[in-house]
Amino acid sequence: MIQYIVNICVKVRFCASALAIYCIFLVKGVKNMYLLSVFSDFLQDFKQAIFSFDKISDLLDVLLVAFLIYSAIKLIRETKAIQLVKGAILLVVLYAVVSLFEMQLSKYLLSFVFNDLLVILIIIFSPEIRHALESVGRSSVSKLNIFNFVNKDNIFKKEKIVSSINGVCKACAEMSDKKIGALIVLKKETMLGEIIDTGTLVDATVSAELIGNIFFPKAPMHDGAAIIEDGRVVAAGCILPLTNNTNISSELGTRHRAAIGMSEFCDAIVVVVSEETGSISVAEKGVLKRGISDGDLREILMKSFIKDDSENTGIFKKIFRGNKNEQ
Repeated sequence: MIQYIVNICVKVRFCASALAIYCIFLVKGVKNMYLLSVFSDFLQDFKQAIFSFDKISDLLDVLLVAFLIYSAIKLIRETKAIQLVKGAILLVVLYAVVSLFEMQLSKYLLSFVFNDLLVILIIIFSPEIRHALESVGRSSVSKLNIFNFVNKDNIFKKEKIVSSINGVCKACAEMSDKKIGALIVLKKETMLGEIIDTGTLVDATVSAELIGNIFFPKAPMHDGAAIIEDGRVVAAGCILPLTNNTNISSELGTRHRAAIGMSEFCDAIVVVVSEETGSISVAEKGVLKRGISDGDLREILMKSFIKDDSENTGIFKKIFRGNKNEQ
């Protein structure tokens, strides 16, 4: 069925021109059997495509391909991979031109690239592929609250996260006033075992006093980052990857570059307190928001880690609620 659609798309433009010319010939009293045959073939292909359509398999096939293409574009759109894609397209165009003009030597050299194209693409796009697989792994079916069951463990976990957010915001406000530098990573879904191993295990409940002690000047772990997971300080003094982005401001120091790099590496939210100015910044998905207040920080963290109750409503409950509203 798909091949018929492709054939139709190729012929549509030609048939439109042929139909226009045919109309002109009719006006002038001239009949062209070739144009009639082309138009007839087009109608035959269109009819065959319609009748060969399998409602279930073909529809799922088209939707799956469209979703994969959309996901690939969305994945590379805001990364450096888009430049690599442009380069690959230019290489394909070059190969087509070389083949068209039968340039044997150039074609022979380019053939080495295209023979191992799959391996080359996997190597080049390995960070993007890893990020895509991590995103799929985070999309767990178990997270779908179909019947809206109340889980006491989730309520307790939510209270712990709210308490930790309050502790982080209070600590950042105090460190901002005293111009004490800090770097705090709040884990979401991506596993951070590699980062945690670079620091010292703490495993303590989050509090403003604990965070203040970790980042107190000349304290053993004040230069690294603190990792917070599920309302607990897992580790401190951790080393974060620096960003490779060359377009960031030269005013930003190592802490801010590490915050941006960490937010590019995973889905965590990274909070930075500047040692020079005392300003609070937040890095998420490679974007740094600078000069925010502790109130803004709390709003950002609450929005990221505490879902609204309406979002947690079960699927069936939403359907029934919608039916009641219609009545």
